[in-house]
Amino acid sequence: MQSKVALLWCNAAATSLFLLSLRAKPPPPNFWKRYYCSSFYVAAKGTPGQPFFPYHSAMANYLITGIAGFIGSNLARTLLARGENVRGIDNFATGKRENIAEISGRLDFREADLLDLDAMRQACQGMDYVLHQAAIASVPRSVADPLGSNRANVDGTLNLLVAARDAKVKRVVFAASSSAYGDTPTLPKHEEMPANPISPYAVSKLAGELYLQSFWRVYGLETVCLRYFNIFGPRQDPNSPYSGVLARFITSMLRGEQPTIFGDGEQSRDFTYVDNAVAANLQACTTPAAQAVGRVFNIATGHQATLNQTVAVLRGITGYQGPVQYGAARAGDIKHSFADISLAQKHLGYRPSVGFEDGLKRTVAWYQEQGAPMAAQASERSR
Repeated sequence: MQSKVALLWCNAAATSLFLLSLRAKPPPPNFWKRYYCSSFYVAAKGTPGQPFFPYHSAMANYLITGIAGFIGSNLARTLLARGENVRGIDNFATGKRENIAEISGRLDFREADLLDLDAMRQACQGMDYVLHQAAIASVPRSVADPLGSNRANVDGTLNLLVAARDAKVKRVVFAASSSAYGDTPTLPKHEEMPANPISPYAVSKLAGELYLQSFWRVYGLETVCLRYFNIFGPRQDPNSPYSGVLARFITSMLRGEQPTIFGDGEQSRDFTYVDNAVAANLQACTTPAAQAVGRVFNIATGHQATLNQTVAVLRGITGYQGPVQYGAARAGDIKHSFADISLAQKHLGYRPSVGFEDGLKRTVAWYQEQGAPMAAQASERSR
């Protein structure tokens, strides 16, 4: 009880000093709206025992690369809801304009390519944190076009790091990939394991990790790498042959069409709902440097499911009862992926808040809201 009272006094004193400081330095436009938004957010989400400094938390400037993509657009919505300043870049090679249409008036959006160094320099100016999500994130596409994958994922990342270094950005958080582990038999995958990438995509993402670590060691640019394990959720594009498997499964099953599994369906994945990845990015921005900088962290749920098991769960959610089509296994795909997330839990305070089945239910509900029919409805219309 005494510690809680002491914390309240500390917060009250800090807030009073902060308010007095505004007499000497007037706040920026829309500050009070963002101040209250941030206050309530921190009060609900803040760590017990840590004082609350609203001015600092409300005024961070974030650059999101690939903001029109699936994960980037989810990150943007969360940051805007917190009252943060958000700038985003995208060249729409894979991102969708509709992903940011409803929030475009609330962010500083710039259509730009990572390969344009001058554009990256301008984008990084005045930024506190860079959340680097942009990539050609596809194993099959990298097999078909390794040069294009390398240009976007390696050359583009290097351009961004140079620009962030020169702009004196506080920290860069990188969307790395679990594909760096390759098909090593050890499960679960942990960060101390040697990398064993198979596909050109995996090689390009591992190269990105190494560049980030180099920029920390050589230039002092704070960097954190988050190895994503099969992120899924709202706004994932189901219409490309390179799309994430769950987006294609869900939309096919909602339409009453056969989902296609490449291989025998016994390959397993640690499917991770997008809200968990968003939380990990924001934690990686503010975790003390000694605990996070220069490190690589697995971001997943620590739950393993085969594709056959996943289809079985989706049958119950979507109502689809038809057959499944099996195709030849794809070159570059790994057999099993399952994460040890203890390092992220220990150093970032990461805790996956949305489990696998709950994430599937939320994702199906989102696609239905976008107009995708239930399987039973699709079947009825086709008669």
